[in-house]
Amino acid sequence: MASITERQGDILKNIIGEYIKFAKPVSSHLLEEKYCFNICPATIRIEMQKLTDNDYLYQPHTSAGRVPTNKGYRFFVDNFLTEITIKDSSDIQCAKKTIKKEKENIFNFIAKTTEILAELSSSFVMAGSFKRSFFSKYGWGQIFKEPEFENRDFLLDFVEFLGCFEKDIEEINIDFEPRIYIGEESSIDKSAGFSIIFSKCTFPEQDDGFISILGPTRMSYSKNIGLIHSLTKLLEEIEHD
Repeated sequence: MASITERQGDILKNIIGEYIKFAKPVSSHLLEEKYCFNICPATIRIEMQKLTDNDYLYQPHTSAGRVPTNKGYRFFVDNFLTEITIKDSSDIQCAKKTIKKEKENIFNFIAKTTEILAELSSSFVMAGSFKRSFFSKYGWGQIFKEPEFENRDFLLDFVEFLGCFEKDIEEINIDFEPRIYIGEESSIDKSAGFSIIFSKCTFPEQDDGFISILGPTRMSYSKNIGLIHSLTKLLEEIEHD
């Protein structure tokens, strides 16, 4: 994007990385201590202010550090996810053995797939079959550990968002490559504070379906996209075994 320089992009990437890990506004002082930008602290502050003015970051309070906006996350996803974090292959192979045991029962198969992806991602997962109008959900225990859910209103918004997602799921544009919808980029109502990673997949008996990871916009995009990639490939292997 013309409105962001390479140096600003580097600062934005590290702010988002810190915020995804710790869910706390990121200060210029922390960046100065932890990263080597080869610029003085005053310049870091100036660049952070420019990113804020251009809506890549926002400042919750006057004295607080910065937090990524949806525009910031979108820039991060489009420009810095060139190396996807693939889950350790031993975990994937173990998952394959567990899921494959349920191959004779499509409903159990989808439910087990959902459960395993939720556990590997530490996120909320929904998967299902369009043909059978069957949806499986798993991961309430995982998602409730995220600090955003200490806010009761945020929790209620997420529940409402999930209801809208399930109702309108067939209207989302998907294919066999994972798609990322940040905030209101999707056509789903009540999606302002949440992100969706969504992919088409094939369940046994050539049953077209989907797998998705849903959660706050502050999610580990690299890890979760890697898991979706790995799982869709795993499902293809099971189908052809």
